[in-house]
Amino acid sequence: MLIWSGINPKDQFTWFLEVAPAIIGAMILALTYRSFRLTDMLYGFILLHCIVLMIGGHYTYAEVPFFDGLFGAERNNYDKVGHFFQGFVPALLAREILIRKQVVNGDMWRNVIIISICLAFSAFYELIEWWVAIATGENAEAFLGTQGYIWDTQSDMGIALLGAISSLIALSFWHDKQLSMLANKPESTKVYR
Repeated sequence: MLIWSGINPKDQFTWFLEVAPAIIGAMILALTYRSFRLTDMLYGFILLHCIVLMIGGHYTYAEVPFFDGLFGAERNNYDKVGHFFQGFVPALLAREILIRKQVVNGDMWRNVIIISICLAFSAFYELIEWWVAIATGENAEAFLGTQGYIWDTQSDMGIALLGAISSLIALSFWHDKQLSMLANKPESTKVYR
């Protein structure tokens, strides 16, 4: 998917900015695979998130086919898919780390902290977009993807919040089963925490 996205992308600079998080994430996952292996479910969702990033990088988020005028929208809302995943997948990652490292006791406080982490990550990403726009001027328009919508930054963070909450509601039970399977592996294949 990375190779496909890099072949004749709409804008090479935007492609690099959009796929860089996926490449960095893949390197971190490769480096930590033996010392802190994640659940198969989380690896699958990370892959889906990377695919979303690569599609957005190839076309730019404002020009992904099929999302033009979808459901009568005046703008291409593929970036909202990206921001949903920006909350959805990090919520699972934060949940897995907090549970396995036994950082927080109790589901309620853990969920509050997970949502806070996801919102902080989303806000930080919006700051990165702002810094890139300042540094590159007009070249950043495709990366920002605001498409003239003045509330784009706020709606991006709201969609990431929705993604984080959705992830916790929809996947916690399945995630707990995956964590249990990971913890009960035979000693020869056990993953260190």
